[in-house]
Amino acid sequence: MTLETTPYDSAALLDTLEAVAAYLGDAFASGDLGEIADALGVAARAHGMTELARKTGLSRSQIYASLSRTGRPELETVLKVTEALGLSLMPVPAARSSAA
Repeated sequence: MTLETTPYDSAALLDTLEAVAAYLGDAFASGDLGEIADALGVAARAHGMTELARKTGLSRSQIYASLSRTGRPELETVLKVTEALGLSLMPVPAARSSAA
C-alpha cells in the first residue's frame, strides 16, 4: 500500500487577520531575518499576490524576490506589505531575560 501525501502550505491556514498576525508575530519573535521575510511572503500569498501588488504598488516579482527566505526586504517594502495585509508594526517592550 502506497502512502499518499499532499503538500503542506502554511498560507492555507492564514484565513483570518488574527491568524496572519499570530503567524507574523512568531516570525518576528524569532529574530531571524530569513524567517521574517519568508513569513511575510507566505502571508502575501495567502492574501493574494496580485491584489497585494496592486495595493502596494510593487510588482509581483519584486514581492516574491524580497519576501523569500533569502530575500532582504527594505523597511519600506515591509511597511507597505504589512499595511496592505491590514496590519501595522508597533514596537512593544522586549521580554527581559531572567539573566539580566
